[in-house]
Amino acid sequence: MYKFFLIVFLVAFAAVAQAQTPNPKFKQALADSLGADEYGMKMYTLVILKTGTNQTTDKAVLDSLFSGHMMNMGRMESMGKLIVAGPLSKNALNYRGIFILNTKTVEETRALLDTDPAIKAKVFDVEIFPWYGSAALPLYMKHHDEVKKKDF
Repeated sequence: MYKFFLIVFLVAFAAVAQAQTPNPKFKQALADSLGADEYGMKMYTLVILKTGTNQTTDKAVLDSLFSGHMMNMGRMESMGKLIVAGPLSKNALNYRGIFILNTKTVEETRALLDTDPAIKAKVFDVEIFPWYGSAALPLYMKHHDEVKKKDF
């Protein structure tokens, strides 16, 4: 039994010691510029877009709303607020897509979402959640144009 506790203690001690080892790749200026905490993480807002109450089938109306939706996403991205966006495959919960926004409050998030024509018209409803993720997440966007062949 003594050996068991000794092994557990040594494994736990090794894990704590390893966790406290400084990261040789750490860049303080980069961490500060991205708002990273000591774990390289920060709070964002996760928005789940789901099918709304507006069930219009008018193609011209939907085309206009989705065009405005895409323009609004581009605007939020240029502001540094939209970090991740994308559609979801068909599912039983009627979830349609996600946004990860670089916002600090629900009020700031709602103000951005209120500028989206598809949300305002209730084609989409939203669910909003605080989300803790890598502070480096915004850096992937600068490479997106290098991997896409065409726009939507």
